[in-house]
Amino acid sequence: MRSGFAAPGGATGVRNFASLRIRATILAGRKAVLRETMPIKQVRVLLSIVILLGLLAVAAPRAAAQDSNTIKARALVDAAIKMTDSEKAVKLLWQATDIDPTLPEAYLYLGLYYQSKQDYDDLVKVYQKLVKYQPNDATGWINIGEAYMSFSPPKTKEALPYYRKGYELDPNSTWAALRIGEILAQQGDRANAIHYLHQASTDTKNPSAAAEAQKLLTQMGAS
Repeated sequence: MRSGFAAPGGATGVRNFASLRIRATILAGRKAVLRETMPIKQVRVLLSIVILLGLLAVAAPRAAAQDSNTIKARALVDAAIKMTDSEKAVKLLWQATDIDPTLPEAYLYLGLYYQSKQDYDDLVKVYQKLVKYQPNDATGWINIGEAYMSFSPPKTKEALPYYRKGYELDPNSTWAALRIGEILAQQGDRANAIHYLHQASTDTKNPSAAAEAQKLLTQMGAS
């Protein structure tokens, strides 16, 4: 594995995990803007990162009650993101997930790294481990679906069950509804596809997803 990598979406100049830490901070401040201004393909690339940033925000209050494993795992993450050797950094991040499987920071940086490398097989593994320890988190399951949809061509058959699980946990998820509708349309299940796409098309808080859902409905003659 080479040291250094390109940023998601084709940007260049990201050379180490310290750069990823800066990028994560920037994304945290921009996450509301991403969905409004970026094409749907780029939104898909960064959706999983934004979701994990949300997990970080939720997990922040745990800091006052850290146990020894959390402290050890966070120390490994802090060491990893300062490294210029990507291979060693990734090993430390995986070790952190073994020591404290509920620590979201390790998954965040692993997700950033594998997304930047377009290594979607390992990206799937990151999110599968995440949901193993956070099984009731809908966004984790949706992340797995997004990872499968990032393949070329998208692995829709593999992605669908994860979107369904995410939707089961959060029936208001626009992204789950959009992807389920999109995949069902491809499979020829018109009636159910229209149902999910209509739901996604009415979400004013996610205009990019809503626009994509409306585009698909128009193509189906069901707008």
